[in-house]
Parts: sequence; C-alpha cells; structure tokens
Amino acid sequence: MAKFVVIGERIHCISPVIKKAMEEMDPEPIIKRAKEQIKAGATYIDVNIGPAEKNGPELMKWAVQTIQEACDNVPLALDTSNRAAIEAGISVYNRTNGKPIVNSADAGDRIENVDLAAANDAIVIALCSKAGVPSDNDERMAYCQELLERGMMAGMEAEDMWFDPLFLVIKGMQDKQMAVLDFIGQLSDMGLNSTGGLSNVSNGTPKHIRPILDSATVAMAMCKGLTSAIMNPCDTRLMETIKASDIIKNNFLYADSFLEI
Repeated sequence: MAKFVVIGERIHCISPVIKKAMEEMDPEPIIKRAKEQIKAGATYIDVNIGPAEKNGPELMKWAVQTIQEACDNVPLALDTSNRAAIEAGISVYNRTNGKPIVNSADAGDRIENVDLAAANDAIVIALCSKAGVPSDNDERMAYCQELLERGMMAGMEAEDMWFDPLFLVIKGMQDKQMAVLDFIGQLSDMGLNSTGGLSNVSNGTPKHIRPILDSATVAMAMCKGLTSAIMNPCDTRLMETIKASDIIKNNFLYADSFLEI
C-alpha cells in the first residue's frame, strides 16, 4: 500500500510575498508557508525560484537549507529552469526523509534534467511533452517512452521517474480532460508513477469553484492510478478528497480518525 504523495506548491516566486522573501533572503515567510503545508499534509514541498538567472545557485542553496533546517529535513522538489541552481540545491540537500525531486524534465530542451537526476540519485518529474501541449495520448506516450529510455540508459530506476501528463485548463480545454485521465490510466497499467500540476485544471475559474473542480479531478485521477500531485495542501476540501480516495483505494487502513492523519 502506498499513500498518495502531495507536493505542496505554495513556495512559488509568482507569489508577491514569496518573491519579496527570496529577493531579500528573508526566511520567515518561506518557513511559515512550508510549515503550513506540512501541517496540512504535504509530503514534499516544492521550491520554485523561477529562472533566477542572476543568483540561482546561491538562492536555491539558501532556500533548501533554510526550509530543511526549520522543518525537520522535509523532502523538497527543486523547481527552476536554472540547471546550475538545481545542482547547487542538491549539493546541500539532506536526504534523511527522502530523495530530492528535480522539477522538471521534458522530451525537448530540458531532457538533460533526466541525466542530472540520474547523476545525483534524485527523482525527476518527467513532462510527457516536447514543446507545448501534446495533441493526443499517442504523442504523450511517445514522449513518455523517450524519457523513460533516457532515464534507463542513465541508470535510473523507473520508480524515480514521475511522469506528468500535463493537466489542462478546463476553461477552453474541457474536451481534453478525459484524455488526460485516460493517459494516467495507461501510465498506471505500465507500473509507472505519475504526478502533475493539479491546480492547472481550475486556473482562471472563480475562487469558490476551484476546490470543487480540483477535488473532482483528483478523485477521478486517483481512480485511474495517479500517484502524486503538485497542489495546494491548505485546501481542506481537496485534502479530504485525497484522504477519502486513499481509503477507498485501500492505500491505508480506515479509522474514524482518518481525516486527522
């Protein structure tokens, strides 16, 4: 049995509070967000510093050490397009509670991040895309196979490659949602782990609707075999849905107190 892996998304440079904290290297807002997400049930914390072209390695090192030292070495996903920053973050990463996640590789310009993960015994989020959104599941599968082969050739274990089908915005791509879910089922049938940015589905919808759409999506995706998601663990409705789905899937033993776990 394996519980669903929640990767908390709330340490992101797009947030004005987090952007300011990163610019000033002020640990307090970042530690606060990390602790809130851990308390809410996050397994991993995603640390998104953006491109960080000027000081990426320094910033990522600081962020990794700041969060892990304050949060009992919580495992982290290192999220940036700056390869040197990912390597720098891994160099100071404490593996006590889990391997680092490299977020992310794809079958295009970022395919070398698979090699980076392999060389550093890290997990990699592998986007089943090359440039833009795949047109269909055949294209997704072609990219998946390319990434999987690259990882195997580099000596990775398949379990350390978490494949991302690309969750799509429901406003404008409503007709594509079931194809994404079906592809998650294909990944599961192959015995592969899967993840993705769950919040993409409800992006642009009213605030009160987002938890409804995200919760329905994650329940349907877990039924298809989704093993992880990058998401907001502070969304109570969403976390309750995941916990209930884990129970129904027999991923952990039911007790009346299961919502408190």
